[in-house]
Amino acid sequence: MNDRALARIDLSAVQRNCAELKRRLGDAALCAVVKADGYGHGAAWCARAAIAGGATWLAVATAEEAADLRRHGLRERLLVMGALTGEEVELALAADADIVVWHRPFAEHVARRAEAAGIHARLHVKLDTGMGRLGTADVSEALDVIELAREDDHLEVAGVMTHLATADDPESPLFDEQLERFRGFVEQARRSAPGAIAHVANSAAALRSVDSHFDMARCGIAIYGLDPFHRDPSLHGLEPALSLESYVADVKALARGDGVGYGRTWTAERDTHVAVLPIGYGDGYRRGLSNRAQVLVGGRRYPVAGTISMDNITVDVGAGPDVAVGELATLIGAQGDERVLAEELAAALGTINYEVTCGIAPRVRRLYLHDDGEARSDD
Repeated sequence: MNDRALARIDLSAVQRNCAELKRRLGDAALCAVVKADGYGHGAAWCARAAIAGGATWLAVATAEEAADLRRHGLRERLLVMGALTGEEVELALAADADIVVWHRPFAEHVARRAEAAGIHARLHVKLDTGMGRLGTADVSEALDVIELAREDDHLEVAGVMTHLATADDPESPLFDEQLERFRGFVEQARRSAPGAIAHVANSAAALRSVDSHFDMARCGIAIYGLDPFHRDPSLHGLEPALSLESYVADVKALARGDGVGYGRTWTAERDTHVAVLPIGYGDGYRRGLSNRAQVLVGGRRYPVAGTISMDNITVDVGAGPDVAVGELATLIGAQGDERVLAEELAAALGTINYEVTCGIAPRVRRLYLHDDGEARSDD
């Protein structure tokens, strides 16, 4: 019998994806973004695989995520990209992580915390070139932070950065505009911080244009084998690392007109059978996929029939089903020549692949695999 809900994570695929990204980056460093528990894949596990594939930096969103990586023995350079409270600054500094700043009051706060801890804080100054979120849009304000760090013995400008808004949209002119604004900022910043590394590229930019590579690229979604352009990762030489599985718990015969599930949103148009899979939105298989998605059983596609509930879904497997109780069911991943990509589910939901994998719930057991056959569970 298969697991009720199981996510298999192919760490060798993560390693190969990083090797492919590093090949494309050339001399630029690869920073593997492992925030949000590695986009649902497992942060520490995927961080190790990314490093084996050529990543030399890791990035997260929160101070606690940085501390957790350190608890798991990761010692690589680590960047915390999100906004931090006072206590979170202390936690990030204790984790020996670099911190993102963009205005003088916060940089001064970091300096006081660093002085109290008797340590040296490494800063990455963020210019908002068009994203409209964190970072200052005022170049003079960003340069003022760099000047402060140059004068303060407890601060060092380790990097300058920005965040691209439309790298995944080849039709948007903002991509080139942001790169041009950032390039001008880098030239000015290096007059006071000549050793600072410049980084802007996300996964889409790293694959799209060498002009975005600068000294380092911060790649997230691509290291997990998901397409930053929301189509097919194989077009970029990437391999999906995650598969989501359940099993057939029951097969039920239905007559024409019979319905299944809450609200009876689906009724049989003919005599048929439904397979019941013990997985649902409580596991992160979203309710919005009701009557819209397909799953794989025995290497064939079958449509989800009826409303997805918290713990079960039903699948129309036909009048003469070739499906038996206990068979493996794949909700994301491949069976034989058939595959269901996270991008396919994202399109059905009107969202992006990031949200699909990040939404896989903690109660889904993760199984980590290597090409050499080693497998370890997160249990």
